[in-house]
Amino acid sequence: MAGDLTSLQLLRALDTSPRGLTEDDAAVRLGVHGPNTLPAHRTTSWPRRLAHSLRDPFTAVLLALGLVSAAVASWGTAGVILALVAVSCVLRSHGEHRAEAAMAHLRDLVATTASVQRREGASAAPSVREVPVDELVPGDVIRLGPGDVVPADVRLLRAHGLHVDQSALTGESVPVGKEASQLPDDEAGFGRQGLCFQGSTVAAGSAAAVVVATGADTRFAAARLPAGARSTSAFDRSVHGISWVLIRFMLLTPPLVLMANAALRGRGLETLPFAVAVAVGLTPEMLPVVVTTCLARGAARLARTRAVIVRRLPALHDLGAMDVLCLDKTGTLTQDRPQVAGAVDAEGRPAPVALRWAAVNAWWTLQLADLPAPDTLDEALLDGDAFDVEEAMAYDPVDVLPFDPLRRLSTAVVRTPGALGRHTLVVKGAVEAVLERCALDEDERARLHAAADRLAATGVRLLAVATGERAARTRGYTPADERGLVFEGFVTFRDALVPSAEDALARLAERGVTVKVLTGDHPATAARACRDLGLDAGDVADASTLDGLDEHRLAELAATTTVFARCTPEHKARILTSLRSGGAVAGFLGDGVNDLSALRAADVGICPLGGVDVARESADVVLADKDLAAIDHAIAAGRHASGNIASYLRITLSSNLGNVIAMLVAGLLLPFLPMLPAQVLVQNLCFDAAQLALAHDRPARRVLARPAVLRPTPFLRFITGFGLLGALADLAAFAALAVTASAVHDEGAFHSGWFTENLLAQALVMLLLRTGQRPAPRPLRLAAAALAAIGVLLPLTPVGALLGLEALPVAYYALLALILTVYAAVLGLLVRRRRQP
Repeated sequence: MAGDLTSLQLLRALDTSPRGLTEDDAAVRLGVHGPNTLPAHRTTSWPRRLAHSLRDPFTAVLLALGLVSAAVASWGTAGVILALVAVSCVLRSHGEHRAEAAMAHLRDLVATTASVQRREGASAAPSVREVPVDELVPGDVIRLGPGDVVPADVRLLRAHGLHVDQSALTGESVPVGKEASQLPDDEAGFGRQGLCFQGSTVAAGSAAAVVVATGADTRFAAARLPAGARSTSAFDRSVHGISWVLIRFMLLTPPLVLMANAALRGRGLETLPFAVAVAVGLTPEMLPVVVTTCLARGAARLARTRAVIVRRLPALHDLGAMDVLCLDKTGTLTQDRPQVAGAVDAEGRPAPVALRWAAVNAWWTLQLADLPAPDTLDEALLDGDAFDVEEAMAYDPVDVLPFDPLRRLSTAVVRTPGALGRHTLVVKGAVEAVLERCALDEDERARLHAAADRLAATGVRLLAVATGERAARTRGYTPADERGLVFEGFVTFRDALVPSAEDALARLAERGVTVKVLTGDHPATAARACRDLGLDAGDVADASTLDGLDEHRLAELAATTTVFARCTPEHKARILTSLRSGGAVAGFLGDGVNDLSALRAADVGICPLGGVDVARESADVVLADKDLAAIDHAIAAGRHASGNIASYLRITLSSNLGNVIAMLVAGLLLPFLPMLPAQVLVQNLCFDAAQLALAHDRPARRVLARPAVLRPTPFLRFITGFGLLGALADLAAFAALAVTASAVHDEGAFHSGWFTENLLAQALVMLLLRTGQRPAPRPLRLAAAALAAIGVLLPLTPVGALLGLEALPVAYYALLALILTVYAAVLGLLVRRRRQP
């Protein structure tokens, strides 16, 4: 390990020097070690994509029905069904291919370079130049400055005030100090002070470092997805659950038809094409196409208008079904920087003097110590509304003792205007370190410690401020002079809030999405940020207590708790798994290596573009920015698509179930088949083609206001009720045919009358059972009108004659209009009653 060696030993092991590699050495090592990139994400081939598309249950059963149709020589039915299967597979594969191409484009946008110190030859002087990150090799000496992303695992050779943000790796929001050391580092993991890891960011300071690992050998790349298949998503549990119930019923239908016709009518295998047609009639043939079309339209709209990439099309449905969103607060609810909250004295009263002295300390420490950038707390002081640069400049600087991790404080020595012959020591730092240096008795010091503890319990971070008067002198100041100070007060800091977070949280609440915060921060800090944003934190759970809970107790806690603090990656994954086991559809927003297990455990994993590569590759949805507003838009798009899919399922299955019931009844009562297989196929094709217009529907606000989950029991209750109503309308049409056309004995008249009634009833169902806004959009009205026109006009055409259809008496159309008017009225009444709260 790089931290187990001294700096000299490490440089020898890497066969390099502080001057850096030569260009020739770097080229050779690049050939040996390969480019400094994560293990390549393997692009899925088109044949594999198409094969994966066949795993959809309805697509698979359609393929089986197509093969059965071909086996019984029903070539038209077989050809149409197999064409639908091919269209569905191609559409889904194309959508996923586009998402992957968009991801590749996003990866190109975040390509970066590194400042590398190299030499043209062994005797040449080193020079620093920018090279692509993927050309870094072990042994390269690089330079790091504020804002730089650490491009590989490195050992520090020199460091000056270096603080590194490792939140992408560890989830800790506070940058950690790093120091160059000639000795081995005894710390473990990411806590090693002399090492910086790929994926972290320089928050402040500068450094020179030697690259010790690149590409797949870095700690960053060592994170691997858990073994085994991913658990089923909300899409699988909803659409697939309903699908398999219907598939079982559909597979039972052909044998029942065959047995009933054999027992009551003495018909044999000649009814097999009709039995297959009945099964096809129950099947929502266009389901794979409609689902893929709705999801692909929604995903394309998100990518075009919101820069949100849906990498797995069913994930858009899962977004719409999501009722719990888990996230870390840093970067989502709060910014990666502190903000001055105020200053108080020992009694808790406002202490503007303490805040002024803290700002003077920050200003002159930054100026005299020649720091490359202020640390995060000093930056907050200098950016605060209370800081006045002219006021700070009024103090003449004398000396500075910059912050050091051992003293845990910094001191600026200034000459106060008008105080001749006197110097003022302005000291700020950790509460314990400052109070230790103040002239206080033990009781007063204990009282101040207790006051600091009470403030910290409210979720703020503290700096103590003290001053000391000294006689002016020419020699420098040392830490020994930091004694006998006068306590001035506490400066409090809170996490700066993301400006859009409060509104976004309110919108998510309106959509029925519960937000849960899973963070590695202190419980009080997490609770404070939630309260500032109007999110009720309730009782904050310390994740360290979760290890002693069994899965049942953890599920109960996860369902009722809003904030989990001090979370490890394992805790986050367990919480998400528990939420899902309790019936929630859970999403997770994460961007670091430490979030991989949680991204995989969620129904839908969400990662911003700025997240680490391996997290983006593991996520289902990628955001251009880490912004809750973008998630709100994505949820709306998911519910839009899911609402249209639900409309299709309700409409087509209600209508198909009614048709099958009427077909079975008529098949047992009539001396001929109630509808020829070709007529069933044409009717289904017309209905299914018209329903493609549902992808253009605009769901009602009530659909967008709640999670879009298709629950099998109420869904099947819906289609059964409306299917029976449709069957009654069919039977009423049979009676009208018997009265007006003697269709009980006229096969052509019966086929024609039922064909017309079916398409007219289905046009009504399309308009009345949809869940979209009123009135229906123009594409849907045109599709319903075209379907009705085909139902009325096709029997009058030569094409209708080829299908065995014929013209009907006018009296039938009059009775049919009355039947359909009553049917539409009852249908509309039931729909309105269902919509009432």
